[in-house]
Amino acid sequence: MPAKPRWDRPLHGLLVAIQIGLMVLVAMGPRSLGAAETWAAPWNTIARVVGVALGLCGALLALGAVRHMGWNLTPSPQPREGAPLIVGGAYGLVRHPMYGGVILTAFGWALVVNGPLTLLYACLLFTWLDIKSRYEERLLEAAYEGYATYRSRVRKLVPFLY
Repeated sequence: MPAKPRWDRPLHGLLVAIQIGLMVLVAMGPRSLGAAETWAAPWNTIARVVGVALGLCGALLALGAVRHMGWNLTPSPQPREGAPLIVGGAYGLVRHPMYGGVILTAFGWALVVNGPLTLLYACLLFTWLDIKSRYEERLLEAAYEGYATYRSRVRKLVPFLY
């Protein structure tokens, strides 16, 4: 049976709680200010098509990460004790594919719903996951001897971009 995730730091729970709150805001928060219209045609249709594509790519990236992580998956930024450093599959595209998948899906959803405020929430979620991943990378570098080399050759959150 795999070891339970470490929640000995209250900070870890706070990091996850803020992440979940931002994800809920993207999914269910107000889409626009007042009676503001959605984007005009044909931009609204283009945005929806691009949004669906981004959402699917994000979902595939996140699911690929979950598949490769297996029993070592934990919501805590602290890696499980004894877990191997995974560098293949989705982790060969980005160092944080679950975060990257959530980010792509959030931006895709904002485009699908034509929500200016939802785009703002997606930007906040991106910023938060970037901050959280910096903290997580310090933990990963302390836990894995080869993490610095992996970090130098693989993008952080968004495949081919960042």
